[in-house]
Amino acid sequence: MKDIDFDSGKGFIISKYVPDEVEHFDRVFDVFKELLTHTSGDISEAFEWLNTLDKEYNIFNEQYSFEDFEADLKKRGYIKEEIKPEDGNTGKGKGKSVLTAKLESALREYALDQVFGKLKKSGLGNHATTKVGVGDERDGENRAFQFGDDLATVDMTQSIKNAQINNGISDLRLTENDLVVEETKHKAQMSTVLMIDISHSMILNGEDRITPAKKVAMALVELIKRKYPKDSIDIIVFGNEAWPIKIKDLPYLTVGPYHTNTVSGLELAMDILRRKRNTNKQIFMITDGKPSCIRLPSGEFYKNSNGLDDMIVSKCLNKAAQARKLKIPITTFMIAKDPYLRQFVEIFTAQNKGKAFLTGLSGLGQMIFEDYEKNRIKKI
Repeated sequence: MKDIDFDSGKGFIISKYVPDEVEHFDRVFDVFKELLTHTSGDISEAFEWLNTLDKEYNIFNEQYSFEDFEADLKKRGYIKEEIKPEDGNTGKGKGKSVLTAKLESALREYALDQVFGKLKKSGLGNHATTKVGVGDERDGENRAFQFGDDLATVDMTQSIKNAQINNGISDLRLTENDLVVEETKHKAQMSTVLMIDISHSMILNGEDRITPAKKVAMALVELIKRKYPKDSIDIIVFGNEAWPIKIKDLPYLTVGPYHTNTVSGLELAMDILRRKRNTNKQIFMITDGKPSCIRLPSGEFYKNSNGLDDMIVSKCLNKAAQARKLKIPITTFMIAKDPYLRQFVEIFTAQNKGKAFLTGLSGLGQMIFEDYEKNRIKKI
């Protein structure tokens, strides 16, 4: 196999292809990224799992060892050693290995490839709406040229054909009356808040629901950055209460010993979206359980995990109605199939006039992708 070097000063230089450690590294790196997602960014635990898998599947060999892989991670800037002052000294002490921003980005790209497939970067940063007008997505239909139309949208083939029909070939003249333009669709920016349930039930009964949810979140962020860079996405998590997290924190997301304060999550999501200038706004909520917690005016938490609590449900429905008045649709992805919860989800969705997907973990990413494409369209 040959490697061609394009050097403008020397022409084509053809040399023998010599395999190096890149092939070995990439093979192990994919496994390592998957393990990091499951261990919430804990490198030590991921290394332990990697060594365990190696015993069964012979991931490493004489040509490429575990030590080689760890050295490559550091050399390529994917991990670094966290330096902390030693107790009682001002000097630097040896710390554990941590992810770099480069590896955090690689995890999002890996999630995107897994969930949505490989997508090329696009210069288009907006979304098609049902409104026809000035835009950059061709609609396939033509209309007569109007003063002020962008000349770039003129369909020259059809316009010249009109000139031939109107003026004849012998006296071919292209006038304003001959011009037609291709209809385009307006593009609309979208502001999205993704709510992720991190209550204890997300890992209940031995089923890991937080890892797929986390992976979908990373994939959605990377999708928007690549395909719709003018859109905005904010991530919030909710347990006993809700708080925003940064995109770079997604790989480290874990479940806590929390109840499910859906009300707090919706309040924060709407507060974030109120400050956005985009007309199109939406909330995606990934959860596996019913709301079981609210904060009382006194500041204390009111919790009830037994059934659907009337007071908690009422607060949720009020927030759903409030979001509807603000023209913010809520799409709920219920990743548990408990028929007992369907009643709440259906009432909640009807109150907001949003949408709900009552499903398990299978196909979660594809559903969110498709709904992101559809739910962005709003008539002004």
